[in-house]
Formats: sequence, structure tokens, C-alpha cells
Amino acid sequence: MRKDFRRRPVDGNIPAVGSKIERKHLEADAVRNAMRAAGHGAMLMPDAALDASLAATMARHPADAPVWIFGYGSLIWNPLFPFAERRVARAFGVHRGFYLWSQVNRGTPEIPGLVLGLDRGGQCGGVAYRLDLGTLDAELRLLWRREMVLGAYQPRWLEVRTEAGPVRAIAFVVNRQHVAYCGRLDDDRIVQVALAARGHYGPCADYLLETAAALAHHGIADRYLDRLVRRLRAAQDAI
Repeated sequence: MRKDFRRRPVDGNIPAVGSKIERKHLEADAVRNAMRAAGHGAMLMPDAALDASLAATMARHPADAPVWIFGYGSLIWNPLFPFAERRVARAFGVHRGFYLWSQVNRGTPEIPGLVLGLDRGGQCGGVAYRLDLGTLDAELRLLWRREMVLGAYQPRWLEVRTEAGPVRAIAFVVNRQHVAYCGRLDDDRIVQVALAARGHYGPCADYLLETAAALAHHGIADRYLDRLVRRLRAAQDAI
């Protein structure tokens, strides 16, 4: 039986950084510091583990080769890092879904939200960013601080296709062994959670709407998110 992340409440409240994460929050390590100050430091991926994860990921990539990041959720509409190039891209062998409970970014321990992750099978449209090699180390450290707060993702190198040719990109894929992994939920459940949950970076519903709008802006079709948006808006109108 899958562990239920919602049954792991933590006493106390974690102060929010605002309705939308900004670069200054990452530079100050605001979310992680707020969690430590509120007594929730045990939830965090330790600093040493963050460093080890980044080092292991980069050890699998040729030195001085271009480094691309594949964004499939909030990295599309709020990347927070400077980039040398941006391309619409498609990854194969993985697909996007609301597969992770969020007790921090889009929910709380008492009312968890949901965030997107890449899971096995299918394909996924997104945006690939090429980072500037001159600032690579600093930008990757901030990216790890943002994406690997609890260790619910596994950084992987994927070959993604773009109109200008394939590139090798880092993608954050769900860690199925992590307690936050919820597997496939039905649409009604996802909408119920999105309506109720709010975390450090704002409402779960906004996360869904922003991602769907960003995909549409880039001409990326996603019937799954479009369907969830229709159901979410209908539920909001009925309130």
C-alpha cells in the first residue's frame, strides 16, 4: 500500500515567502531557512545531500559541454535564472502529471497541495534553457535549492528534441520511493486539492493555471492540463 503523505503532519506554521517565488528568495535560501526556524528542518534534504546530488549529476556530463535545463512546470513561466538560449522542446519516455504531494511550495503539512512531476512513459512538451557556462555553478546551486527542497525529484539527463536539433538536458523526474509520491489521482481529486491548498509559493490552483497558460503561450498542447483547467474553473464558478 502506498504511503499517504497527507498523514504526516508537522506541528507549527512555516512563514510564506509570498504569492510567487522570486530570485531573491532563492539567493537568501528563504524557504529552507524559514522551515528550519519553524522547527521543520528534518523535512529538508540536507545541504550535504544537495551538494552530492548536484555533483553526481554533473559528473555524468562532459566537461565544458552545453548544459540545458528542461522545464515542464513552473520553470516554463518562472525560471528565475538567466539563460543563453531558450527552445520549445519535447522529451520522450516521460510524461507530466500531478504526482507529488506538496507540503511546502503549494500546500502545508495540514493541507497538502500537488505539484507536477515527470513519470515514466509517454512524452512531454516543455521548454529547454541553455545556461551560460560563465555562471553555471552558481545557477545550478540555486536551481537545486529550488527543486530539491525535500528530495522528491531525481535529476536525470534526458535527450530532448527541439526544432534546431536534439539537446541533452537536466530534468527533474519524480522519485517514486519518496513519501511525497502519490501516483495517479483522478481529475476530481486533483481539482479538490487545487481548490483547497496554498503554500509558500501561492495557491495550488494558480500553479495549475499558470502552467497551462505558459504551455499555450509556447504552442505546446497538453490535453491533460487543459481538462484539469476546465474542471477547476467550473468548480471555482460553482463556489
